[in-house]
Amino acid sequence: MTRLQRLIRLSAVALTAVALSGCISLFPKSKPAQLYQFAYTAPTEASDATVSRSVGVLKLSSSFVKAAAGDRIMTVTGASDVAYIAEARWASPASVLFEEAVNGAFDRENSAVRLISRGEIGQSNHILKLDVTDFEVVYTSPKARPQVLVTVHATLTRSGDRTVAAERTFTERVQAGEDRQGAIVGAFNAATSQVLSDLVAWTASSTADR
Repeated sequence: MTRLQRLIRLSAVALTAVALSGCISLFPKSKPAQLYQFAYTAPTEASDATVSRSVGVLKLSSSFVKAAAGDRIMTVTGASDVAYIAEARWASPASVLFEEAVNGAFDRENSAVRLISRGEIGQSNHILKLDVTDFEVVYTSPKARPQVLVTVHATLTRSGDRTVAAERTFTERVQAGEDRQGAIVGAFNAATSQVLSDLVAWTASSTADR
């Protein structure tokens, strides 16, 4: 290969590299998603009195509406227009954060119910099953101020004969202060906390002396 041929070949390689670098720079740069989380926060009116934890309840894994179970924040506009908030994610899947919030609610110092694991099944009087059927941001119209909707159906079954002792659906709607991600997450926290506060009180009442 002559010197001229080598120079021509090197020039072609250099031009190809420049062309490729130009192509790479044309790819859009995605903006990193902001991560959020929700957790149980005891309502201000909750009692601080300490009670005896005498009732053991075995909690099964919760079912969670599939469209909202992951790390994306689901919105519903009107009757059926479903979408997800852009550039916003839960720090963990919503179903995982919800389970942590449930544990936090029952771990309160004044809770009369103690959640137990499957390894302690012999000590449980009741079995609790939760079905999360709504966990979403609701817009009645595209420009309306959003509401957060959380709905949980709870079923208590007696451990001995597996008959249903009680069941109830808990629903909470909390309007966000504004149509911003932070305000919406705050509404999720408030709605979840209220539902779980009501759930704990109902579980204690439904299992007392039964």
